[in-house]
Amino acid sequence: MNKYINKTTAFAALLTGASLFGSVAHADEFEVDFKNGDKMVFGGYIKADARYVSGDLNYQDYWIGNNPGAVDTSKLGLNIKETRFNMTYVHDDWTGFIELDFYGGGGNEIISNSVLPRLRHGFVKNKNWLIGQTWSTFMPLAALVESLDFGGPHVAEGFIRQVQIRYSVGNWQFAVENSQTYGDSDGNGGSGNVGVSGANADPDSSLPDFVARYNFKGDWGQASMAGLVRKVDQGGIDDTATAVSFSGRINAVGKDDIRFQLTLGESGRYVGTTLATDIVIDPVSGETKAEKTTAWYVGYRRVWNEEYRSTVFYGNGETDILGHDRSHYAVNLIKQYTPKMIIGVEFGKYVVDDGGLDLDSSYVQTSVKYTL
Repeated sequence: MNKYINKTTAFAALLTGASLFGSVAHADEFEVDFKNGDKMVFGGYIKADARYVSGDLNYQDYWIGNNPGAVDTSKLGLNIKETRFNMTYVHDDWTGFIELDFYGGGGNEIISNSVLPRLRHGFVKNKNWLIGQTWSTFMPLAALVESLDFGGPHVAEGFIRQVQIRYSVGNWQFAVENSQTYGDSDGNGGSGNVGVSGANADPDSSLPDFVARYNFKGDWGQASMAGLVRKVDQGGIDDTATAVSFSGRINAVGKDDIRFQLTLGESGRYVGTTLATDIVIDPVSGETKAEKTTAWYVGYRRVWNEEYRSTVFYGNGETDILGHDRSHYAVNLIKQYTPKMIIGVEFGKYVVDDGGLDLDSSYVQTSVKYTL
């Protein structure tokens, strides 16, 4: 009992700025060390974006892989929704981590401009094991490009967070992850997507998703290969969906690097951020099938000097059955204003070439980001 009282008291002391039970190791790191050897670390960043979008596609705070709608658009938007806060607690071999951002909706821009926090990550890690919600093991974090438009070419990326149990050994990672059939009528899909309802529309399959990944690392950079196996047994079908991914960050001239990812197969909701649903109705045969996706992107990061750097990237995602064909490309210039602050500008375009569509919107975005 005393152990829990002491920790509660220590946390209260932390919040009031006292140091009776611990000490702030370095004020600029927001790390608190307790006398029993535990430590608590606070992190995150504050990011303000000013974004102007003009073209045939509706405004979005950042491009994902969807078709936002054919709307004659000329709009300026300002927000700080990407701002986030996280906390890490370390006890012996155990680490707990939780992070929030502010893409949770709510509020309006008339008076308060209030937005709701949203859980991003929440997991516990012990030695080789991780349990909780975080980035999917199928997702290559090291290969993500540096962009001001949050996430870069979502349309071509593996980009997904979910609950999982992961085991890492050497260069290998294995995980069982949350199952969800995107495109079914329960939840986000909408019943019109596959025309089913009732018991057939339960989006949770009978088995978890399985992911295996192998990581390479050397003086040349790093790369990974990942495989995904899922049971898709909703919407009136019973199928096994598979996908593979190859990604990397390769060192180039000086401090420059090349980042890329290629994904093939029935990746569904794992890739493209709503580019493809997991199951669709084939417009030719009328049958419900697992959609196939080909997605890829490449980015070059140029470090001009200690203050300035740029990234140019291109990403494309295509689906086999419904014929989605969407792209996102951009170039940016980022200034490291202080060790903790960057200021940048990015120019880019998002394109939807689905079937007979020929839609695009250009954007310019300026951002200021201060890392806590």
